[in-house]
Parts: sequence; structure tokens; C-alpha cells
Amino acid sequence: MTFLRVFLLALVACVGLPTLAPAQAVAIEGPQRGLRVENLSIATPKGVRTFRVEMADTDRSREIGMMWRTTVPRGTGMLFDFKTPEPATFWMENTLVSLDLIFIRADGTIANIAANAQPLSRAIIPSNGPVLAVLEIGGGEARRLGIAPGQKVTHRIFSRNSGSGAPARR
Repeated sequence: MTFLRVFLLALVACVGLPTLAPAQAVAIEGPQRGLRVENLSIATPKGVRTFRVEMADTDRSREIGMMWRTTVPRGTGMLFDFKTPEPATFWMENTLVSLDLIFIRADGTIANIAANAQPLSRAIIPSNGPVLAVLEIGGGEARRLGIAPGQKVTHRIFSRNSGSGAPARR
């Protein structure tokens, strides 16, 4: 009986080991580099505002975003492409600078803006509806440049989603 008890305990322990193993997450060791950079523009009453944006278009690049950056130069940003419209939420954990988060619908119109998001905050920042993308720029830049909800953003990802709201066939 003792042998059977030891054998069963050993079997249960071995079966349970995979679920006890630590997650295989890769540590983030500073700002991400090497993302593709593209042009993006926003039509405002003060004129067309053009940005050079890094493309966060993979799960990993969207997960890291602008973490660990110490500056966001004027005229630059990061465009988070979700590929299909969905509600989005962000937070500022490990983000060292204030950002404006510009939530953009599939047709390229700005849905809402979270201005001057607080660095290092875990507060949830919602899109308030489905969006195809989020543009992050330096905190206060949206107001300085006259960027507001309802304005039109021009970038290749919005043209692929024009029309019915469903992604266009390639």
C-alpha cells in the first residue's frame, strides 16, 4: 500500500508540474527599436499635420508600445494597427513620458482623444467604441496642433478599410 501511495503522489506531482512552470514571457529591456516608419497626416482647421509614425502592428510591438521612452519628438509618434476594428484599452505602465492617445475608427475619423495620459499610471484608458488604430504622440501635442475628434486621418491602413467597414480584400 505504501508503494502505491508513493507512486500515485509522484504521478500527481509530475502531471501537475507543467502547470506550475513559470511563464515564458520575454523581459522588456528598454524601448523597442527597428519598427517600420511611415507617414501619417491629419486634416485640421489649422492645416494638415504630418507625422512620421512607427508601426506597432504585431502583438509584441503593440504590447511594448512606447514603454521606456524618455522623449517623443514633435512630428513623431506610434500607430497601433489592430487590423480589424475592436474596442481598445491602454495604460501607461512603464511609459515614462506623457502621451496623447488618439483613437481612430476604421474610416480614419478620430473617435476620441485621451490627452496628457499620466506616465507610469495603471489607470485604464478606453477607446469608447471600436477602433482600427491608436496614434500615440507627445502629451499636449493634439491640443497644440488643433487635433480633435471627428477629424480625418490619412494613412494606408484606413484606405484598406473604406466602404462597408469590413477590411478590403487584398
